[in-house]
Amino acid sequence: MAQKINPLGFRVGTTQNHHSLWFEQPKNYSQGLQEDKRIRNCIQNYVQKNIKFPSGIEGISRIEIQKGTDLIEVIIVIGFLKLEKRQSKKIEELQKEVIKELETNGIEELYMIVQKEMNPISLSYRKLNIKIRRIRNPYKEPIILAKFIAEQLKNRVAFPKAMKKAIELAKGATKGIKVQISGRLGGKDKARVAWIRAGRVPLQTVRAKINYSSYTFQTIYGVLGIKIWVF
Repeated sequence: MAQKINPLGFRVGTTQNHHSLWFEQPKNYSQGLQEDKRIRNCIQNYVQKNIKFPSGIEGISRIEIQKGTDLIEVIIVIGFLKLEKRQSKKIEELQKEVIKELETNGIEELYMIVQKEMNPISLSYRKLNIKIRRIRNPYKEPIILAKFIAEQLKNRVAFPKAMKKAIELAKGATKGIKVQISGRLGGKDKARVAWIRAGRVPLQTVRAKINYSSYTFQTIYGVLGIKIWVF
């Protein structure tokens, strides 16, 4: 049997970089992970509620987090969004929401104690800086394609048509793409797996720049899963 592995973890250090960059003592490592998860969840929830995308698809590709001793820098990699003057106010609101989320969950208390021991005068929280980076070709990102397919299936579009449309959108910006959907496709009683591929997708080549995403969503028939590999 073939040995399955996540294409992103398989290529870390060659063509893939970590989405979180920080150092922590072993005893505080779990708290750092929880902090990352809260930051990402808070940003995702805020964007879903307050920002409208022209395409109707949530265009967040990934959220990168870099932590220093006195600064947390969050980079939101996003598509379908024009950076206008109005967006600066929303970024400020988003920063306040994230800081509020960290304060209410008590994550900052530990760092306040450490700061007090190191410098009794400074008791301020770490600074939070949020930046937005826009993608030129949003449909090159597998998570955005997966959300596009999910929206199509929720609107009762046939799954083969939705898969072919996603491949057409990504074809100009990629060398190859593979789309796989699993679950009760078309409302059938028996769950199955359907996939389609265009171009080359060399999963065994470590130096090949493969981007991958898995996405689950709820339909009236049950949960469907989408996996997309982009070369």
